[in-house]
Amino acid sequence: MKTISTAKSHGGTQGVYSHASEACGCDMTFAVFVPPQAKDGPCPVLWYLSGLTCTHANVMDKGEYRRMAAELGLIIVCPDTSPRGETVPDEKDNWQFGSGAGFYVDATEGPYAANYRMHSYVVDELPKLIAAHFPADMARQSIFGHSMGGHGALTIALKNPARFASCSAFAPIVHPSTADWSSKAFERYLGADEAAWRAYDACLLIEDGHRFDGFLVDQGKADGFLQDGLRPWLLEEACRKAGIPLTLRMQDGYDHSYFFISSFMDDHLRWHAKRLGAGGGDAE
Repeated sequence: MKTISTAKSHGGTQGVYSHASEACGCDMTFAVFVPPQAKDGPCPVLWYLSGLTCTHANVMDKGEYRRMAAELGLIIVCPDTSPRGETVPDEKDNWQFGSGAGFYVDATEGPYAANYRMHSYVVDELPKLIAAHFPADMARQSIFGHSMGGHGALTIALKNPARFASCSAFAPIVHPSTADWSSKAFERYLGADEAAWRAYDACLLIEDGHRFDGFLVDQGKADGFLQDGLRPWLLEEACRKAGIPLTLRMQDGYDHSYFFISSFMDDHLRWHAKRLGAGGGDAE
């Protein structure tokens, strides 16, 4: 692991790191905020998965999580959204596919299967690196994300309910198999057989019997992607049928941007902290 940069913030340390990823077949970059409480012992870990076109840096620069994470004693881990590099297949003119658009799946179709293995990277490879190099209490983990990353957080939590104490999302893609801006990517990463897509679709995972203790979702009512890409009411219906507690908050006037995310970041951090047993967490 290489350290790209570190900076003191709110008594903790915001770092950016890189390493050679076996899962993705390229160098991967990620950000980690370590709160001041880590000097006294391991801290719980909250994973943040970013959305389309983003890198690790978007939430780090605009998410405004450090002050509250420092207060609550949370380590925040922000992976990249896809493999990157000259040898990695990409479509530079397509923001919904390739670089910045890994959709947190393990691709099975060539030429993408060799690199686009973001599910394995986030679930298996990067946690081992975090455990080895940071003061992380890996027995206390939660996960959240935005848009494509909200999709990733929901699906990963549903498939790993014993690992994560909680899961939340900002404007997640809840049913990517049928959403305009994800179904085409799913076909190219996973093949034409839509049965293979079910493992990466929150609504279909719930339909297939996967369960989680409950979700918190914030969605802006002024989000331009609400009707065609996000459709949180589909998750609401799936959770209702399955008996999964869901707090869905439709926020007046908010769009899809980090102005929206940063406005409710403190709420999500407190919500996770409560479930992780971190200091100062609030159940609301």
